[in-house]
Amino acid sequence: MALTGLDIYKKLPQKNCGECGIPTCLAFAMKLAVGQTQLDACPYVSEETKTELSEASAPPIRLITVGTGDKALKIGEEAVLFRHEKTFYHQPGLAILVDDGMDEAVIDEKLAQLKSSQFERVGQFLRADLVAVKSSSNDSAKFVTLVKKAMGTEFPLVLISENSEIMKAALSVCVQTKPLLYAANENNFEQMAALAKESNCPLVVAAKDLGALSDLVEKVTAKGVKDIILDPGSRTIKDSLKDAVFIRRAALKKKFKPLGYPIITFPCEMYDDPYMEAVAAGVGIMKYAGVIVVSDLESWKALPLYVLRQNIYTDPQKPMQIDEGIYPIGEPDENSPVLLTTNFSLTYFTVSGEVEASKVSSWICIMDVEGLSVLTAWAAGKFIPENIGPFMKRCGITDKVKHRKIVIPGYVAQISGELEEELPDWEIQVGPREAGDIPSYLKNWSA
Repeated sequence: MALTGLDIYKKLPQKNCGECGIPTCLAFAMKLAVGQTQLDACPYVSEETKTELSEASAPPIRLITVGTGDKALKIGEEAVLFRHEKTFYHQPGLAILVDDGMDEAVIDEKLAQLKSSQFERVGQFLRADLVAVKSSSNDSAKFVTLVKKAMGTEFPLVLISENSEIMKAALSVCVQTKPLLYAANENNFEQMAALAKESNCPLVVAAKDLGALSDLVEKVTAKGVKDIILDPGSRTIKDSLKDAVFIRRAALKKKFKPLGYPIITFPCEMYDDPYMEAVAAGVGIMKYAGVIVVSDLESWKALPLYVLRQNIYTDPQKPMQIDEGIYPIGEPDENSPVLLTTNFSLTYFTVSGEVEASKVSSWICIMDVEGLSVLTAWAAGKFIPENIGPFMKRCGITDKVKHRKIVIPGYVAQISGELEEELPDWEIQVGPREAGDIPSYLKNWSA
């Protein structure tokens, strides 16, 4: 059982020096007990104490890494039930399933989706994360051949076989990529645990219910395996959601170590209907899945799932923002329009997309307002004439255009008069209220 704040406090130096950033050792101990700080923050704690308190300072959900290099997937280490309490750190990985019983053409088509279902949105690159390779043929040679093909994608792998000999054969060609092994069950956990320990690869532990799952996790960890992912056996949306919530609450609220690991879900096994499969994947993204295995990632399915994941795993306390400066769209010159907006990423990419669609090369001046949207920044006293005037003078736009006309967002038309006082040499023009009206506005604009 995890130590309480008072238990931890008794083992600290009790200097109350504040060098950890927390005023007293008691307050530090209380935060450490609930996973809100790290033991290394204390400069005076002894190595012996660090060892004793390692359980208390460890995150309630273990951090697991699948794969190596730039595409390695990190999941787990979450500390809250709800995003608004703090934030979620490690977004779930979406895995596309291929099977050694499939036709070669079908396999090639699915693997090709890993590239065709990649998108850019508000400055972030959205894509899948894993290839789940399943052995349904029970033929080690066929499975190894498929594993080698999947390795060509350079995505981390999930190896799916409950036959330890087939798993061993697959590992012989891909162990250096650190795949996720699926799965240890009540019948094969000794062999699978031995493979996971020897290869230093993470292992899925699968059982038919949560009671059996926690018991099996204890057996596997007793074999020396520490990197575990849980499969509670849920194969409907209702059961998957119920089990995921129970597991997360048990790990965070009860500090129940046997369930303190990420979860894998299989929407591909829940429904034959592709739309219901997408819904199940979406539920997994929203409620605590670490790895989500789907049958395919056609664009109609992939993009909504990526965007949902992006929205949930964006820190709500830190708006997505871009750097302040001047951004050219197309090939603007000294006679091109000059538009002004804030550095909220969604605002910039929406405006820039419409400007690009207009085919009118333009300059977009982006002002730093700490990532707020136009109206929010204006209401907060950041996107106001007193700040815009100095920004326009320092940003360098006067060196790029010979005219002195600036287009401000239509939603803040009321600042135009005051802005003219701040920029007496400029003509303040009020642009559209809606981004969709920008193309028609620019086509009628003249220097």
